[in-house]
Amino acid sequence: MKSISLTFITVLFFTLSCNSNTTSKEAVHKEKMTQQDLAKYETAYFASGCFWCVEAVFESVKGVKEVVSGYAGGKAETANYQLVSAGRTDHAEAVKVFYDAKVVSYETLVKVFFGSHDPTTLNRQGPDAGRQYRSAIFYKDSKEKKIVDDYISKLKTDKVFSGTITTEITKYTAFYDAEAYHQDYEANNPNNGYIRGVSVPRLKRFQKKFPELLKKDAH
Repeated sequence: MKSISLTFITVLFFTLSCNSNTTSKEAVHKEKMTQQDLAKYETAYFASGCFWCVEAVFESVKGVKEVVSGYAGGKAETANYQLVSAGRTDHAEAVKVFYDAKVVSYETLVKVFFGSHDPTTLNRQGPDAGRQYRSAIFYKDSKEKKIVDDYISKLKTDKVFSGTITTEITKYTAFYDAEAYHQDYEANNPNNGYIRGVSVPRLKRFQKKFPELLKKDAH
């Protein structure tokens, strides 16, 4: 009985982890914007666990035009899912957010970031553990850094989190797009076990918390 229970727990863990089987494809596809279309928008870079979850959260926010899953913050000059998952590059699973600054501010995106995950769990988010799942913000300039620093100070003053905020605040250097099958993964694979058990509940918690920030068609 003990061995059966252990087997069940092991299967459940891999089913409900971002590092589980990622090859399933379903017939839901969102039309991606072209690079020319995106060039007129601002960009922001965040990491807060599995990028499937993070991408879905930011995609639901008003003013966000596109979100790309990828890798940032590493030491190697290249990154792919196999290398990052093995911890060989020190990259984090991250997202590149294209946003219309006339509709949504960088400060609001920082609010979305901290309001959609637990920044007190070091190198872990939900069932996903490892440096690649760390909480991190990659600022592009001193203005963005000040916004982040000020927001964290406010979180601490207001005692929003009971634990210590472990979010790494790092200067942006490079972002590597993740493989095509990772893009819009939550939307394209609604029946995936991880999506149903982890991503969707996380997305719904965020949407319930910040309804005023959502697009009208946010699912």
